[in-house]
Amino acid sequence: MSAILRELTVTKMHGTHNDFIVVDERPPRLSDYPSLARRFCVRAGELGADGILVVTAPPAGSMALATMRIFNADGSEAEMCGNGVRCVARYLAERGAGDRFTIETPAGPVAAEILSRAPEFVVRVDVGAPVFPHGGEPETVEAAGETWTYRSVSLGNPHIVVFVDDVAAIDVARIGAALATHARFPGGTNVHFMQPLGRGDLAVRHYERGVGITQACGTGAVASAIAAILAGTAQSPLTVRVPGGTLTVAWTRGASATLSGPAETVFERTIEL
Repeated sequence: MSAILRELTVTKMHGTHNDFIVVDERPPRLSDYPSLARRFCVRAGELGADGILVVTAPPAGSMALATMRIFNADGSEAEMCGNGVRCVARYLAERGAGDRFTIETPAGPVAAEILSRAPEFVVRVDVGAPVFPHGGEPETVEAAGETWTYRSVSLGNPHIVVFVDDVAAIDVARIGAALATHARFPGGTNVHFMQPLGRGDLAVRHYERGVGITQACGTGAVASAIAAILAGTAQSPLTVRVPGGTLTVAWTRGASATLSGPAETVFERTIEL
């Protein structure tokens, strides 16, 4: 971290209560983002969040307006964050970006569109075409003393979607941790417990690698919707109900997936480093 910079203005935001600290690094002033994440994200601390979103200038030659980097609460860097990119889209839009633009991420460019600004600020993002590491077919794994059926979906970051009869009955902390760190997934994985509620309706709970239980996971909601469509239990578009609120996912085979939902600003604050 810079020895010169003594104060930093940060913005706390959330997308369906998946919360983040947005740090605008245009131009760059800091260097140790993992340490910043570990400090900011402590729930009992000054700010508390699931991660930090670092906004930087886009790479040379890019058509993107800005770049977003994602650091989890444990300091690890993630490839993509669906709720986070909606928050960054609002952050940029409120600073003159307009209603349509592209944000660069480690997983690739994301097209963002502001659908409404009032009474709720709603953003739709194109998270790209899913990749199926194992063909999208159901697999099984033993963890936490049971056998679980899941489908693997990558949206630039890894997900497994576990089909369950009742998401409320799942011990997400225990089982999610066992699955997220299972030897089957050497780099770790995000885990989502998904209960179909109807052809266009799902309930999902999340355990994110590098964070733990979260109130929402944007790319996890997309992965869950895609897994349900692949299984033949749902059709696009889908309402995805997560503990922090409601998201909308649209996807057809062979195409990109879109994620729509709210992005809220909680506060802006200047802190001492």
